[in-house]
Amino acid sequence: MNTDLLCGLLAEPSRLRTYSAVVLGATTPEQVAGSTGLTAPVVHKALQRLAKGGLITDSPAGLQADEAAFKDAVREARPEREPLDPDPDRDAVLKSFIRDGRLTIFPTVPAKFRIVLEYIVNSFEPGRSYPESEVNEILNRWHPDHAALRRELVDARLLSRSDSIYVR
Repeated sequence: MNTDLLCGLLAEPSRLRTYSAVVLGATTPEQVAGSTGLTAPVVHKALQRLAKGGLITDSPAGLQADEAAFKDAVREARPEREPLDPDPDRDAVLKSFIRDGRLTIFPTVPAKFRIVLEYIVNSFEPGRSYPESEVNEILNRWHPDHAALRRELVDARLLSRSDSIYVR
């Protein structure tokens, strides 16, 4: 079920109240009517619509709500994540520290930090000279502490520095 259908099914207050009553344990239309204050015809119509939409089933044990529908709808709507690296191990490291194109925290494990630095250095063209201000601007897009990031890239020998000019 997609999120639009799910929201549409619960957009009507009587259906939302009906679904909520079933989630909270109502197993018959009479129990739903009693706990929601809705009339029997309104409950019957809401139950029909919710059953048709797949949110409620009627079994020998009584009414049951499909509570997993929300998780399923969110998972279905979530776009497929593009890996940051073709190597699954490196991608797992990058996924842990990079969110929405930003470095969230500096890794404390040197090997993981090296993987992150090797990824970030791809922001620079090989052989091109960059003044420090441009390096800072590029690195600031990754993390607010661009100076520490710049120093780490130089220390890792991924960028070279001479007279405030940086080269990958």
